[in-house]
Amino acid sequence: MKVLLVDDEQDFRETLAKRLGHRNIETATVGSAPAALAWLQQEPEVDAVVLDVKMPGMDGIEALRRIAANYPNVAVLMLSGHAHVETAMLGLELGAFDYLMKPVDIEELVFKLQDACEHKALRGKTAT
Repeated sequence: MKVLLVDDEQDFRETLAKRLGHRNIETATVGSAPAALAWLQQEPEVDAVVLDVKMPGMDGIEALRRIAANYPNVAVLMLSGHAHVETAMLGLELGAFDYLMKPVDIEELVFKLQDACEHKALRGKTAT
């Protein structure tokens, strides 16, 4: 499984990437939504993006819109440290696979990532 982690908090990003790595999940990290979009242009074969909602400049919702439009086979899991039901609903409506709250439980995140990848694989089989 290959995951892109997008969060403006460097310590959080590095810690989460390390914890995912210990679970044999290949994780790349970037600190902004524009950086994520640039990364995806170079590496479109990623399985999932873990995307922070609140970031300076382009927020996670706008990044989700662009990822969904340009990379429809990439599962997006939204992360937020702020409980806003409206934002969660909007993210799901725009195509996010799921919405999790920070601090995220690592086992729950791993389960959701595995679920997203299985869902992606099933979608790919039905498309052929």
